[in-house]
Amino acid sequence: MTNSKILENRVALITGASRGIGAEVAKAYAKAGAHVVLLARTVGGLEETDDAIRAEGGEATLMPLDLSKLDDLERLGPTLHERFGKLDIFVANAGALGTLKPLAHNKLKEWQSVMDVNVTANFQMLRSLDPLLRTSDAGRAIFVTSGVARKDDRAYWGAYKVSKAALEALAHSYAAETKKTNVRVNIIDPGRVRTAMRASAYPGEDPEKLPTADILNPLFLELANPACTKHGEIVETQSISS
Repeated sequence: MTNSKILENRVALITGASRGIGAEVAKAYAKAGAHVVLLARTVGGLEETDDAIRAEGGEATLMPLDLSKLDDLERLGPTLHERFGKLDIFVANAGALGTLKPLAHNKLKEWQSVMDVNVTANFQMLRSLDPLLRTSDAGRAIFVTSGVARKDDRAYWGAYKVSKAALEALAHSYAAETKKTNVRVNIIDPGRVRTAMRASAYPGEDPEKLPTADILNPLFLELANPACTKHGEIVETQSISS
């Protein structure tokens, strides 16, 4: 196995793979030899990612799923087991921003929607995928967070902030429970990166002044590598100050 194919024969599931960080990670993993399972709501976006992967000689499987449909996520593990017999890498990247507003102005339905996608969906997927990750000789779970979760002075981001703080707690709990296994669990804080979600949160910002999402690929590859020993860490990348 060459350095360029460090994920040869691995199976990787990436959520939010239709655009942004998820799409770039999927392309990087496929280029490194993994068979990538692309999960997102938008079929057109998934097909674009798939086309880019296949153009480079990679392999992908499309899985159109809405993370807000929580009951459907219970079938994820059995489906992957039937199709591939295993899962080596789980990248929990998909997320919902919600509407930035004072906490008291959030309606319960809006609040719950953000919690469902950012927290409960990942809990449901973890329940379903845990047996496969533990069976892998080097299971990897990578959760994508935001620096907002740890910023005490960030007003109007209540639902998103609380959901990402809860996601970090979820990941740390799973890391503690898998400490004596072959599974490695880590969290990535991508910082300021050019994505559609960031554009929605900062409409006055010039996206051309931000790095593109593929700048994160080396870090995602490092944490997915079977040789990686990091566990239970929050890895902050460039430009976390925003």
